[in-house]
Formats: sequence, structure tokens, C-alpha cells
Amino acid sequence: MASLTTPICDFGWSAKDFQLLGVDNKHWNIESIKGVNGLIIMFICNHCPYVKAILPRLVRDINELKNFGISTIAISSNDVLNYPEDSFENMKLLADENHFEFPYAFDETQEIAKAYDAICTPDFFGFNSKLELQYRGRFDSTGRGEVQPSNERDLFEAMKLVAITQKGPEIQQASIGCSIKWKETHI
Repeated sequence: MASLTTPICDFGWSAKDFQLLGVDNKHWNIESIKGVNGLIIMFICNHCPYVKAILPRLVRDINELKNFGISTIAISSNDVLNYPEDSFENMKLLADENHFEFPYAFDETQEIAKAYDAICTPDFFGFNSKLELQYRGRFDSTGRGEVQPSNERDLFEAMKLVAITQKGPEIQQASIGCSIKWKETHI
């Protein structure tokens, strides 16, 4: 497992549309999910220890951000042939067990992860109401560790700021996680 970090936020970069099947058997795109004040598109997966470590806090923060007009979609783009824990059926189980109140969609072709230049799981893209990128950073200061009272809720605070001002914070810490598991290509 190689840990990777995400690049710095490219402020103003426009969200790319998609059409993905969610674990709720609905097809999701930008228009069907965007919130009145913004949108989080996050690339996650089932097997990643970084995602597993933050999952309860992530669900809590995403649910709280709805109160600020921020919607969220989670996307899994991993190769399920080599990582069967990330299969669509297992995605359904994870969403159910963790009470996801946001869509969890499968990027089977990996085209969306490539369009977003997603690097790792988790990888967060926070957009304002005009779907301009305002945040690309870590979830919080704890990551995989034991949550401390001094934990900084980076994603939550950044997207709350976006909801209020439509601008993300100038200083952002890169997200860290496991690499996206790309499908093998044969030449």
C-alpha cells in the first residue's frame, strides 16, 4: 500500500459532469446532486484503511454540511477484479452499514476518476454553487490516528466557509490515502 498525497487546490477549476449508478440504483450527475451552496465530490472505496479510519466522522460531517446547503456524492473508482472488497455489492453494504445519507456511486470505467485527476482514497473536491473548485485537501488533522480534542475538521470548516462566502480557504493541507486501484491495461 503506497500512501499518496493530493495536489494543491486549482481554484476555479470547473467540475466535470458524470452519469454514474449509485448503490440506491439511481443514476447521478452534477445537476441531480449539487447543493444550493456547493458540492463535495469525494473518491473513496471500501477497503482503504484511510477511509475506514475516518468513516464515522466523515458521515457525521457530511450530514452536518447539508444544513449549510452543501451536497455530497461519494465515488468508488477502484478495480474490483483485483480488489473485490470494493465491488458494487460491497459498496451497497458499506453504505447501508454506515447509514450514508448521500449517494455512493460506482465509476466502473474509471473515466470520472481520470477526469478529476483523482489520486487517492480519500480524495476530496469541494465546489461552490457555480461548481468552481474551492477545496482539495485533507478530511481532518487526525487522519488514521486516534482522534484528539485538538482535531481540526478541515473539510467541514472549508466547506462551511464555501457555503457562506463561496470561496475556500487559501491555506489547505493535502489529503493522504491509498492510491486509486487502476485497472491493468494490456498493450
